[in-house]
Amino acid sequence: MSNYNYDNFSSDDYDFQNSIGPQVGEKAIDFELIDASGSPRDLLDFEGEFLVLELGSITCPLFQARRKTMMTLHDEFPQVSNVVLYVREAHPGKDIPMHKDLDEKISRAQLLRDGDGEKRMIIVDDIEGSAHKAYGSMPNAVFIINKYGCVVYRSEWNNAKATHSALKALIEGKPIRAKSYFKPSSPAVLMRTLNRAGEGSLPDFFKSLPYLFWQNIIKRNLRLLFNARHLVDGDMRC
Repeated sequence: MSNYNYDNFSSDDYDFQNSIGPQVGEKAIDFELIDASGSPRDLLDFEGEFLVLELGSITCPLFQARRKTMMTLHDEFPQVSNVVLYVREAHPGKDIPMHKDLDEKISRAQLLRDGDGEKRMIIVDDIEGSAHKAYGSMPNAVFIINKYGCVVYRSEWNNAKATHSALKALIEGKPIRAKSYFKPSSPAVLMRTLNRAGEGSLPDFFKSLPYLFWQNIIKRNLRLLFNARHLVDGDMRC
């Protein structure tokens, strides 16, 4: 990725073949960042039994499609911390372009909080995407991290139902063998999100749609279907 904050979306900006970043059983990586109000915040500074860390941006249809379900996790599981790591714009357009500096990135996080009603803590990555890159660079990955800083669940694409099921089992003290199949956003959310981003966002997406369909809905889901997963204990040390 020669230009992290790209002007135009292309599937070439993502590695769909390799699973990058901390794997299940490995130590999560901490970063000194800021929250949406501009206050210093460590990424892994959380209270409770687990941290649910979701990556997203206001121009990511997949992230927008999962927000309603993800925001209910705090109410259902008050012993869990929920954080959004605000990363680069997934599908920038004329109205919501790429971030030119950190202040602009913070303003987008504030728009997500104040305009879209995001209730979770939002932590803003730096302008070069240091945390995003360390956690795999995907636009809507999700991680569950236990109180010892170990990754006990991860998915390159957040499937909110699978994340909920995994978290519920972990809270109940049950080991998990989770598979998070890729689920596309609804056409309504897709069109609303890309039209909001503005001119350029929609055609850039549709140029890459056949490749995205093949890599995620076909290849990734088949790989998950046929690959065995090991049981993971939520209280594991790493």
